[in-house]
Amino acid sequence: MSNAIAKWLRSKSANWLRSFRLWWALRQGNTSQAKRVLKEIQRSDAKLSWLEELFQNRLAGEPSGQEDREARNYREEIAALKRQVEQLLQQKEQLEREKVFDAFEPEATPEILVPNPEFIGFVTDSFQLRDLDEGKIQATGICDRIFDPFEANLADFVREYLSKLTPEKLEHGLQEAREDLDKLKRGIDPQYSFDLSPHVYLMRYFVENVYCNYLAWFLIYKAGLLPAKLNILDIAAGPGTAAYGLALLLQSSSGFFPLPQMHVSYYSLEQQDRLQFRGLQFWRRYIEALPNDTNAYFRFVTDNIFAYERQVKKLPQNFFNFIVISHCFFVDLVSRFKSYETYRQIFENSLSPEGYVLLIVQGAKLFISYETDRKEDLRQEKDVIAQFLDELGLTLEWYKYIDSTGLRTPLGSEFGKFARESLPVQKSMSQLQRQYLGVKYNAHYAIDDYVILAKKKS
Repeated sequence: MSNAIAKWLRSKSANWLRSFRLWWALRQGNTSQAKRVLKEIQRSDAKLSWLEELFQNRLAGEPSGQEDREARNYREEIAALKRQVEQLLQQKEQLEREKVFDAFEPEATPEILVPNPEFIGFVTDSFQLRDLDEGKIQATGICDRIFDPFEANLADFVREYLSKLTPEKLEHGLQEAREDLDKLKRGIDPQYSFDLSPHVYLMRYFVENVYCNYLAWFLIYKAGLLPAKLNILDIAAGPGTAAYGLALLLQSSSGFFPLPQMHVSYYSLEQQDRLQFRGLQFWRRYIEALPNDTNAYFRFVTDNIFAYERQVKKLPQNFFNFIVISHCFFVDLVSRFKSYETYRQIFENSLSPEGYVLLIVQGAKLFISYETDRKEDLRQEKDVIAQFLDELGLTLEWYKYIDSTGLRTPLGSEFGKFARESLPVQKSMSQLQRQYLGVKYNAHYAIDDYVILAKKKS
């Protein structure tokens, strides 16, 4: 009886999610996505809601032939003219408002870093990268000479701050921050808003996320798409994870080829000012002290991504050649679709015509969003990514699923044994987690992420 009830509840949940996705697609004017969702609903044999029946009837009565094409062409011409006028007005206002970015104006033909075969071989060997199929890479290694000092300096940075707190304040601060970040394990979005949230984040997640971002930038470099002059918008940037991954990649290239004059304009959009501040503090302490320091210019904006109307006048138009969203994809359904609406507007207004969007999303979270079980099915994987990008108003350039185990299906309870036997240890972070978080086991460099490169639809 309990199994039957559980099955009924899962069915009701799936039907509600499909109905919500159809409503959201219609709200966005995304008819192609709405049609796909309607087909899913029809295949499920669920009873159609009044909205679904209305949309089905509308599709059945859609005009066709020459009359439909002429009407559509007319609407598209009017819309295109309207967009051109609005764009000209926005560009005029932007030139008057954003003088600070004038020095960073991208060139018409920016210099591209030419992929160096020896450096590509070095990174491939260091991280033990193996191409397993068209869309999957296994990574089980680390570049010690880059990540060991990075990790050790980060541990010292966190320890120095925590050691200055009274025992009572330290215990209370760590407890509330840990409880907040532990929500991730239960599929709940944390607030990251407590005094010690940045420090717990730096101890538990930052190094691993930088590891992932390093590999993402490496794949872009390997594809011959990394320019010497970078204008990066990092949405929900946290401590600046994307910037750190890029900086460590450029650092590790030393000795393989001379870097041209790099110029990075980095715009961080993040709601939590504590995360931004600690990230900038450590950047100045460690990255800027390196012999080949990245020539980076930072601008930090602390604001909620849902308050896009406040941001639209601050973000430069058609400026960024890379917009990065790393792991900021919400579990909560309403928040997720609200964020998609914001992301679409930012891509449309602020990405340069030839620019790219870099999306990094955890494997399980991507498939949960579409109520799909992960399995070794490349076609299914491509379908899920196509839906994901369609909802964001993007078109795919390429993607890679990077996973430590080499499997699309999770190992579950066997992962701990696999990590101990096969993955590099986070030496300094493991010591810090034992000292402050009471963790009894070593932390390892592990990855389970989709790296997706896309462009906005033309």
